[in-house]
Amino acid sequence: MKVTFENPDKVNGLMTITVEEADFKENVEKTLKNYRKKANIPGFRPGQVPMGLIKRQVGTSVKVDEINKLVGQEIYKYVQENKIQMLGEPLPSEKQQPVDVEKDAPYTFVFDIAVAPEFEIKLSGHDKVDYYTIKVDDELIDRQVDMYASRSGHYDKVEAYADNDMLKGDLRELDAEGNTKEDGVTVEGAIMLPNYIKVDDQKKLFDGCKLGDIITFNPKKAYPENLGEISSLLKISRDEAEKMEADFSFQITEISRYVKAEVNQELFDQVFGKDAVKDEKEFREKVAEGLKAQFVTDSDFKFIQDLRAHCEKKVGNLTFPDALLKRIMLQNNKDKGEDFVEKNYEMSIKELTWHLIKEQLVAAHNIKVEDADIREAAKEAARAQFAQYGMNNLPDEYLENYANDMLKKKEYVDNLVDRSIDRKLTEVLKNVVKLNPKEATLDEFNKMMEQK
Repeated sequence: MKVTFENPDKVNGLMTITVEEADFKENVEKTLKNYRKKANIPGFRPGQVPMGLIKRQVGTSVKVDEINKLVGQEIYKYVQENKIQMLGEPLPSEKQQPVDVEKDAPYTFVFDIAVAPEFEIKLSGHDKVDYYTIKVDDELIDRQVDMYASRSGHYDKVEAYADNDMLKGDLRELDAEGNTKEDGVTVEGAIMLPNYIKVDDQKKLFDGCKLGDIITFNPKKAYPENLGEISSLLKISRDEAEKMEADFSFQITEISRYVKAEVNQELFDQVFGKDAVKDEKEFREKVAEGLKAQFVTDSDFKFIQDLRAHCEKKVGNLTFPDALLKRIMLQNNKDKGEDFVEKNYEMSIKELTWHLIKEQLVAAHNIKVEDADIREAAKEAARAQFAQYGMNNLPDEYLENYANDMLKKKEYVDNLVDRSIDRKLTEVLKNVVKLNPKEATLDEFNKMMEQK
């Protein structure tokens, strides 16, 4: 077998592989013998089918399979041994001549190989990158305490409606004269939140209503663009909801008002565990501590984004094999077509550039991701997800089980590997570049992230 590789412009590679009969003959014969042992052909006992018949039936397809397998292995072997940084998969070249495997070897195969551009990225104390710390002030602590109080609140029964109250009552469809329609739609114990009605004149019908009042309103007018809401409220299908134009009476049987939890020992225990804090001062200190820990993750994420921008500027515009990469992208997105490729190519190159930069930085600083790192990333993701719902004191065993479920799904694992790399890269590079410390409020910080 002979392999040659041309790469005159450093990014568009052309690999030519010439396959001789001796390269695949032994494997073809071995495969055919195995096939003969298992072949079940009428008129012949198992294992006794003439080899000539086997070759006529499957000889060519077996030969093609073995050649393809051999060529694929040779491509990746050559790429690895010669340290070629290949982008995407090799594609059959437009220079490929027809190959007739019915004839004897040699056979020649030609492939286009996209090669990563050559560049070098080095970071040191001469590189200055912003590092934002989010202020944890009294206002922010107040907001967090209020959030905990809201999540731990309860509903009280009241006599009169006010904004954000929940109403429970009986719905009845009315006829043209305003009377309850015989065989009309009736829903007992229907739940309504008038504050979510988008049309003002329908929403105002509930202003000042009291227990026992009967309100007449029109669901179609109240939710003009939300068939799902009408369907759910009236317990009818979407098709029926689309045709429903009638007014309805709603007799209020219950008014519930959500009341935030008091900031007391009961709330402290719910948030941080039994007797973890003893008074409001300790509670606020613990809240501040949690916010600071949470914001380190946010600050690090912003840092890696700013570092990325710094590195991209430092390496400048790289030259890529655009035409070939577009062919590869099209090959991977056959169902989306050329318009998709053209529309998304620039962004994919931006992501590819950062991927190549990151690969160099990871190698330069000898960063390795172990299974334990991926598991810890899964637990951190679970911890952050539960923290959004105010669940901050979950047992480690529970987090482990949640992490185990995440690690069973490949799409999660790939993401967790990336997270682990970013986290380790951040830890290392914060001690390599010169940090330019900056401070921002949470609102200012979020605004910056939205702009990104």
